Amino acid sequence: MTEPDSTGALLRETADRVFQECCGTEVSRSADGGAWPAAAWPAAAWAALAEAGLHRALLPEEAGGYGVAVTDALSLLRVAAEHAVPLPLAETMLSHWLLAGAGLNVPDGPLTVAPVVAGEMLTLTPEGAGFRVHGTVSRVPWGRDVVAASVLVVHGAETWVALLPRTAWTWEPEQNVAREPRDRLVIDGVALAAARSPHDAASLRAVGAAMRAQQIAGALTRLTAMTVRYAQDRVQFGRAIGKFQAVQQNLAVLAGQTAAAVAAADLAAEAVENGIKVLPIAAAKSRCGEAAGIGAGIAHQVHGAIGFTLEHNLQCLTRRLWSWRDEFGNEAEWNRLIGRHMVAAGGDRLWSEIVAA
Repeated sequence: MTEPDSTGALLRETADRVFQECCGTEVSRSADGGAWPAAAWPAAAWAALAEAGLHRALLPEEAGGYGVAVTDALSLLRVAAEHAVPLPLAETMLSHWLLAGAGLNVPDGPLTVAPVVAGEMLTLTPEGAGFRVHGTVSRVPWGRDVVAASVLVVHGAETWVALLPRTAWTWEPEQNVAREPRDRLVIDGVALAAARSPHDAASLRAVGAAMRAQQIAGALTRLTAMTVRYAQDRVQFGRAIGKFQAVQQNLAVLAGQTAAAVAAADLAAEAVENGIKVLPIAAAKSRCGEAAGIGAGIAHQVHGAIGFTLEHNLQCLTRRLWSWRDEFGNEAEWNRLIGRHMVAAGGDRLWSEIVAA
């Protein structure tokens, strides 16, 4: 009898093997070279990822995807984060989700999405037989490296999704704490395709938050394993530091935070699969963000100064944790959403709202 999760497990095993082979330390160091133009786009790593079709996991079979459950597709992001993969896998999957939802063809190559900052807006105007997109958006992941972008735009009173070629924008280089590109794009170009979108900016932000929750859970899983191993190997005062009670207590807290993040990320993935339920996604992203801060702090305490050096892989994980906790909404933003929802629901419905989430 086939296990229900056999397809997802096989997909994750494939991803783990691909990332081990194509995203080693040298690739990470090259891609993590700092602000452009020092950072190098890992073309060979992307080619390996694309050959395995991992970036298409969120697409239905008729659109060239695997047709797997949403939860299985999103779990690939956890595997990628464990390897600190310096590629826009999450952003490409999110772009595919937008395009497929609007019935548009999905192009090959790495993609990104916009807007990703709350309150930013792009406009769509007819031009000949097509449409032109105008506006400026900030903090766009890998805006300098992708071949196209899926953007949500305002057209009349409706939300549309437009597919823009790389030639449709100019960019100003920016980056997050992990030195991943987060560029400012000035857009003024004709769309390759455009259609009404069943998803609005709030849905885009919620699915993006669920993806970041998966990435945080993956990075924390790897970080915990590294920290426990270091505590077992590092000898101080004649014995491994993991034998000291204070260190053991910190490791227990770290393991607890990681377990909470993994459970929260699973909750968020299920919420996306079940029609993008915002409340559980909000709770999950907030909890994962909290775990990211606590977990990164403990890991650096245990490792000491060596963990901050560029020669050590710990900082590849912790800098991503600090970045991802703020992207697609930080704890404060999502906690405010939960609070406002509960206040509006009223005291009599508090428990039913918690259970429903």
